[in-house]
Amino acid sequence: MRNLAEYRNIVGEEVISSIYRKARTLYGMKVMHINSTFYGGGVAELLNALVPLTNDAGVEADWRILRGTPDFFDITKKFHHGLQGDTINLSQIKKRLYQETSAVFSSYCHFDEDCVIIHDPQPLPLIRFFRKREPWVWRCHVDLSDPNPKLWEYLKGFILRYDMVVISSPKYRREDLPVFQRVIYPAIDPLSPKNMDLTDSTISKYLKKFGIPTDKPLITQVSRFDKWKDSAGVLDVYEIVRKKVDCRLVMCGSMAADDPEGQKVYEAIKRRANSLVKNGDVILITSENNILVNVLQRSSDVVVQKSAKEGFGLTVSEALWKSKPVVASDVGGIAHQIQDGENGFLLPPKDNQAFADCIVDLLKNPKLGEKVGVKARETVREKFVITRLLADWLDLLNDIMK
Repeated sequence: MRNLAEYRNIVGEEVISSIYRKARTLYGMKVMHINSTFYGGGVAELLNALVPLTNDAGVEADWRILRGTPDFFDITKKFHHGLQGDTINLSQIKKRLYQETSAVFSSYCHFDEDCVIIHDPQPLPLIRFFRKREPWVWRCHVDLSDPNPKLWEYLKGFILRYDMVVISSPKYRREDLPVFQRVIYPAIDPLSPKNMDLTDSTISKYLKKFGIPTDKPLITQVSRFDKWKDSAGVLDVYEIVRKKVDCRLVMCGSMAADDPEGQKVYEAIKRRANSLVKNGDVILITSENNILVNVLQRSSDVVVQKSAKEGFGLTVSEALWKSKPVVASDVGGIAHQIQDGENGFLLPPKDNQAFADCIVDLLKNPKLGEKVGVKARETVREKFVITRLLADWLDLLNDIMK
C-alpha cells in the first residue's frame, strides 16, 4: 500500500508534513467513496491512489463499487453524454432502471461513515435510498458547462439532497444549482505503474511485445474510445502530418467496465484506419495495461489529446509528467494544465490543420519539444500530483465537518 513517505523526494517534506497537520483534526473520521468501476478511466485511478493515502494520513477511508446490469450502464453512458450536451430520450423506463440499481445496492450495502462521497452520475440516486445522517458530497468528473436541459432537471432532483458538489473547473459552476460547489482539480500518482520511472530495457521490451517499431517519429493519443475523444479527428490530423513527415500514429484506449460504447467506437475507428493507411503505420491498442501507457507516452515524440469535451483530462497530466510536448484541444480542464506555448500547446478542437501544423513543427524541431517538456514536468510537480489532491480533500472534510 502506498504511503506518504514515498512522495517525499517528489513534492518535498513541507508538503508531506502539511498533509499530516490537516488530518489531525479528522482522526477517527470515516469516509466512504462510491463509484461504478474499479478499473479503466480516471476516476478508478484516482481512487486507487487517494484512498490508501487518506488512510495513511490517519483518516479511515473505504471504497465501494456500485454494481449494475448492462442496461444500466447503457443508460448511464447516455447520461454521461447528456451531461456534456448531447440529446437524450429521457424515458420513464430509463429513469426506473437508473434508480432501481441504487435501490438494489442500498438493500445490501450498509455503512456507518461520517461522510459519503459519490462519484459521477451512476451512483447519484443512492442518497435517496439511505437515511441521511452524515454529509454527502457529489464529485462530478465530467463537463457540466452545457448539460442537456431535461436530463439536468431530472438529475438535480437528486443533487439537491447533497451537501456539496465538487467539480473539476470553475467553468462548470451551475448558477441554477443552489448547492455549494467547490473546485478540486484531479491529479496523477507519479509512483503508479502508469507514471513511475522505467528502465530502457523495460521500454524496449514493451514496445517489442506490442509491435510498435521505433524507426519513425511516434505520435500518440491515449484515451478511451469515446465519441468525445475525437479519434476520427486524430486520424484526419495524422493524414495531414504524414504528407510532410514520415511518422507513425498509436491510439491506445482502455475498455472500462462502465462504458458499453467503447467497443463500437473502436471498431469504427479500426475500419477507418484500415481504409486510410495500408502499411501498418496506424496502431490501435485496447489493452488494459498501465505500464504500456507509460511506455507509449515516454516513447512518443508528440502526445495528442484532441478531445471535443474533457472533464479534466488526466492523460494530459500524465504526458506532461514525462516531459513530453502535448498538443491538445482548448476544452474543459485541459486549459488548467497547459499554458499555450509554455508547457504545451492549446488549439481549437475542430481545427485539424492547426493540430497538424503544430505537430509537424514539433517533429521537425525536437529541441522545441524538449524545451516545452521541461516546463511540462514542473507544472505537474507543482499542481497535479496526488499529494495536492489529498490535501484538497482533507481541507474539504475539515470544512464540511465543522
